Amino acid sequence: MSEIQQQSEPASGIVGRAKAILVSPNTEWTVIASESESVRTVFLRYVVPLAAIGPICGFIGGQVFGINAFIVRFHPSLLSGLSTAITSYVLGLVGIFLVAWVANFLADKFGGQPNYDRAFRLCAYAYTAGWLAGVFNILPSLSILVLLASLYGIYLFYLGVTPMMAVPKDKAAGYTAVTIIGVIVVYLLVAAVTAPIAAVFAPSTVIGADAGSLTVG
Repeated sequence: MSEIQQQSEPASGIVGRAKAILVSPNTEWTVIASESESVRTVFLRYVVPLAAIGPICGFIGGQVFGINAFIVRFHPSLLSGLSTAITSYVLGLVGIFLVAWVANFLADKFGGQPNYDRAFRLCAYAYTAGWLAGVFNILPSLSILVLLASLYGIYLFYLGVTPMMAVPKDKAAGYTAVTIIGVIVVYLLVAAVTAPIAAVFAPSTVIGADAGSLTVG
C-alpha cells in the first residue's frame, strides 16, 4: 500500500517538497532518489503549477508597474501581456523536457547512469528556486532576485547529480557545467527555428504602439 501511495503522489506534497529541496537539499535529494515518481506525475503535480508563478506575476507586474527596457518603461497592452505570459509559460513547460533530455544524454559521458525519469526529476526539482522566485516578477526592481534564485538552482542541480544520475562526485561539477552549456545551445537552436515561425503569426513588437504609455527612467 505504501509503495502504491509513493508512486501516485509526492510523499510530502508540493509545498513540503519545495521547502525541503530549498532548505535541506542534500537530505532531500537522497529521499527523491529513493522514490519512483513518473515523469507525468512530477510534470502535472509539480512543474505545471510552479512554472506558472513567473508568467502570472510577470503579467501582473507588466500591467501595474510596466516593463523596463533600458531607460524606457512601457505598459504593454492587455492582449500583448497575456500573449507574452502564455508563450513564456508554454516554452517553460516544453523547456524542462529539453533540459532533462540534455542531462540524460550526458550522464554516461561523465560516468553516470542514463535514466530519463530520474533526469526529469533532477531538473524539475532543481528548478524550484527559480520558479518560486518568479513571484518577484511583479516588481521590476526585484527582477535581480529571480536571477540569483536561478543561480541557486544550478547549485541544487549540482547537489542532485550524484544521487539522481550516479555521476561520481569528482565529475559532478563538470557534468553540471557541460549540461548548462548544452541546454543553452539547445535553446538557441530552438529559438532560431521558432522565431521566424512566431513572427508569421504574431505582429511585431513595437514600443511605439504603446507610445501613449511610455515613460523614461
